[in-house]
Amino acid sequence: MFHRMGPGQEVLNGGRVETPVTCLSSIHSVTHLLTQFPCCLQGHQMEELKRRLSIPSVSMLPVEDPDVCLMKTGPCPTGACATRGGLSSPASPRSSMAPLDVALQGFSVFGLVLFVVLWLMHFMSIIYVRLHLHKKRSEVKQPFAQVLGVSLLKPLKGVDPNLISNLETFFTLDYPKYEILLCVQDQDDPAVDVCKKLLGKYPNVDAGLFIGGKKVGINPKINNLMPGYEAAKYGLVWICDSGIRVKPDTLTDLTNQMTEKVGLVHGLPYVADRQGFAATLEQVYFGTSHPRSYISANVTGIKCVTGMSCLMRKDVLDQAGGLVAFAQYIAEDYFMAKAIADRGWKFSMATQVALQNSGSYSIGQFQSRMIRWTKLRINMVPATVLEPVSECFLASLIIGWAAHHVFRWDMMVFFMCHCLAWFIADYIQLTGVQGGPLSFSKLDFAVAWFIRESMAVQIFLSALWDPTISWRTGRYRLRCGGTAEEILDV
Repeated sequence: MFHRMGPGQEVLNGGRVETPVTCLSSIHSVTHLLTQFPCCLQGHQMEELKRRLSIPSVSMLPVEDPDVCLMKTGPCPTGACATRGGLSSPASPRSSMAPLDVALQGFSVFGLVLFVVLWLMHFMSIIYVRLHLHKKRSEVKQPFAQVLGVSLLKPLKGVDPNLISNLETFFTLDYPKYEILLCVQDQDDPAVDVCKKLLGKYPNVDAGLFIGGKKVGINPKINNLMPGYEAAKYGLVWICDSGIRVKPDTLTDLTNQMTEKVGLVHGLPYVADRQGFAATLEQVYFGTSHPRSYISANVTGIKCVTGMSCLMRKDVLDQAGGLVAFAQYIAEDYFMAKAIADRGWKFSMATQVALQNSGSYSIGQFQSRMIRWTKLRINMVPATVLEPVSECFLASLIIGWAAHHVFRWDMMVFFMCHCLAWFIADYIQLTGVQGGPLSFSKLDFAVAWFIRESMAVQIFLSALWDPTISWRTGRYRLRCGGTAEEILDV
């Protein structure tokens, strides 16, 4: 027999439990009581009750609501239960969790919105590529601009195995009225001999060589192009990088897009078929991730332009101050496009891609290039900090968590399915940009795709780590807004 006397305390006597609150005459009632008031007895009393009545340990009994565990004589002696009637109680976990719940709900909404936005980008770019790129020449309309003269500005520095073949494609363009202005910064540059060889091979082509450049700012490309720009005699200026190769009708395609309200025509960057895994890696990037953001931005009215191949109205550039006005920026193409857009002109994309065909390439060079581009975007457009969430693996994790939080779907299953769907969409995108059969196998694509996607976050973090960039022969420290200063070695 066990007794414990005191106000509000239980007395066990002959198998009967008596309390000042109520009297219970069955084990079922005792169990119910302990379920409702598990904290009202001390630990040794619980064990005694369990031994005598053969009921489970109180610690295993469920607690329904701490608000109902109330003794008439006062609050629970353990302090674990709340009291009624305005008596003090510990802070409710619900109130302390409210901000966290709001944050989780907001993050899940962000994940679902991200899903919608990213797949709209996928569909927009895939459909646009299929409808707009690689049109046959007979399908392209011939507006008034086809007879306008074009001055081609070609910045050159150094020689790679494909330079002479790339340059030669510009000497064989099927266009009635254009000039080629070859610009080389240094007299001793081996590119000078390549230019002289082509000038001698094609004497009937209106072409000239400008050596020495003109120092007007920190941008070496602008400095190199200045003499050629000042000598340009036509109303349209085509700035095209040295690693680009073209088809005979490429310039016709560009000028066909230069209608009355268009001030700039640009080509979607892509990569020519070349040998080696590094070439495959570049081709996969420029056929999947890059066109998805590049095309969807232009379709939705966001001005997104790269300077690899741009046809612009020279008078509009002159109104903005000419090339000199953009010499303070490293990403001169972005600010040229912005100046043209600010003056009310529209942009148009060529039906042919800007085909990069550099003879010097490696995985390290590709990675350095991506880091440099990311650094420039971060300094020009602060929203670039959100760029990693548009990459497959990180986006799939965020969206998978949101699907689990909202719909209780298995997160890892969703992650794998989402990555697979993304992989298939990217392959469809790549074949559309290619405009024909790929030069590598599906297995090569899968390996290159996985490596490229795995590099994305690392490239972004590397860009954040160091604000300086190396370009051509100089090093530059980027400033907020896109300007830069050259770092001079002492």
